[in-house]
Amino acid sequence: MTGDTGTLPHTVPAARDASGPEELRALMEQVEDGLRSYLARERFRWARKDGRGAEPALAVSELVAAGGKRLRPRFLLSGYLAAGGSPAQVPVRAAMALELLHVSALVHDDVMDDADRRRARPTVHALHAGLHRDRGWFGESRRYGESVAILAGDLAWAYADHLMSGTSRAVAEEWFALKGELIAGQAMDVTAAAEPTPDAGLARHIALLKSGRYTVHRPLTLGALLAGRTDLAPVFEAYGEALGEAFQLRDDLIDAFGDATASGKPVRQDFGRGKTTLLLALAMRSDARVRELVERGDAEPLRELLSGGAVHARVEARIDRLVERARAALAGSALPPGWQRELAAAASRVAYRES
Repeated sequence: MTGDTGTLPHTVPAARDASGPEELRALMEQVEDGLRSYLARERFRWARKDGRGAEPALAVSELVAAGGKRLRPRFLLSGYLAAGGSPAQVPVRAAMALELLHVSALVHDDVMDDADRRRARPTVHALHAGLHRDRGWFGESRRYGESVAILAGDLAWAYADHLMSGTSRAVAEEWFALKGELIAGQAMDVTAAAEPTPDAGLARHIALLKSGRYTVHRPLTLGALLAGRTDLAPVFEAYGEALGEAFQLRDDLIDAFGDATASGKPVRQDFGRGKTTLLLALAMRSDARVRELVERGDAEPLRELLSGGAVHARVEARIDRLVERARAALAGSALPPGWQRELAAAASRVAYRES
């Protein structure tokens, strides 16, 4: 393995059994330390001549420092260790890259959604639009804030690619597939919101591209590839796509019925924009009043109509089935028993937001 991004070794290591969550926690601490030091260097590099050039790097740093679930780096490291990767050659840079790619997606997504909160703090575009207004600068405050956010998102994307440089061809191809699916899912999401339709199949496909592959499946597979294992791709695909869809459906329910204080971001956003979520697709198909409320953007009446109803229950039931499907994919696989148990437990934490 070269550096800590890793290239595929000539010999295939045997999958090691899980040594417990402590090992994974220790590796995640390396990811956190790596992100802090990498972004501190970048802020210093761009601030030396003129602090204005460091604004995008500062925005990325602040969003990373604000926290987050770190699901993608965690799944990458889980895939790496489950595939027999040595802790002495941990692909920390690849795990960092996944988190920074996620930050890029969040910053751009917040612009597209016109969201004003993320991780319990102002979004990048909202923060900088406010600074522009407060300082009485020339031009349009909204345009200025969105410009800074676009640049910050692009910079996070560039950081992610930099951290993934030097990997094997197999890893690079998987990385390319992940990024392409992320963009395609976002594009479908934007278009579907512009032409709302009660298409449950489309909602599931968007969830698969936006979350199923990007959050769980591809990170696990990247980890296995960094450990030199190609044979684990099928089990990670079956597990990851089921669990990733469950994760996205839970996000849809949190947006519909959750509390902004607990989630750290605005709720009822999907209702207001008429996004094609499975919840809304099923509801529009079964109740004409739902379509009327969606077209008017009446978020609160829509929440009251759907909360605790049959459609809500159907989405919860689908999450249950997806979790069982993810767990079933692990049984009988080539993964060590300890990692089967660890990933089965992770399915509950991710789908039901258990601590």
